[in-house]
Amino acid sequence: MLQKALEYILAIDDTIIQLPDDRSIGSSGLMNEGIVSTRLGLQGKPSISEELMITRDIELVRYTGSKIHFTGVSTEKSLELIAAAKKEKLKVSCSVTPYHLFFCEDDLKEYDTNLKVNPPLRTKKDRESLRKGVKNGIVDFIASHHQPQDWDHKVCEFEYAQNGMETLESVFGAVSACGIPAEDFVRMQTEQARNIFGLPVPSIEKGSKAMITLFIPGEEYVFEEKNILSKCKNNAFIGKILKGKVIGIINGDKLFLK
Repeated sequence: MLQKALEYILAIDDTIIQLPDDRSIGSSGLMNEGIVSTRLGLQGKPSISEELMITRDIELVRYTGSKIHFTGVSTEKSLELIAAAKKEKLKVSCSVTPYHLFFCEDDLKEYDTNLKVNPPLRTKKDRESLRKGVKNGIVDFIASHHQPQDWDHKVCEFEYAQNGMETLESVFGAVSACGIPAEDFVRMQTEQARNIFGLPVPSIEKGSKAMITLFIPGEEYVFEEKNILSKCKNNAFIGKILKGKVIGIINGDKLFLK
């Protein structure tokens, strides 16, 4: 099916977005498979479930000559595969989530269901590799993977909690707290994302529609529940020190200040 999809989009020069996850492997896993999952008594999901899918899809891109974007990349090996494909000039791009940059499997020791996500949080080594991947350009941009869940699906036993986290209001602060300069973040989220998906380029000039975010790059702050505008509050960044405080937006002809 993916082969056909890659072939069909050649006619419109578009890109397939893929969350790499071989569901035949570790489908009942609750967190990353490893020493930590064994200690916590939770069934694990191995990193190979992601890496096998990326390997397969890169081969399909090589065969079809089409374009694919891997989102939610979470392991060191996955980045190595994508870096090799890029070096080969294949039309492959990727994004990572803010929570995979900020947290790792060790943060699950309190069984915080807000940290139950898919792909699962990986090892410290994987997290450091993702951060390096952002800084050296292997990672093209940050995808929020904003997936709010209602109270009943998060305030329960870890086994029964749904995957996903509310993230929109914390993306910038979390990424900046991981040592990613604001200039790089802005470029990734605007120029690089637009180039991958062929999106129109907005301009800041008289008469154009304004879509501007106002922020203080170096200001640290404690992220609080009151910062969340979503009806769902399942955000694991609550109580964490983030960096880069958003103070308002300009949208259309209106100014909104916090």
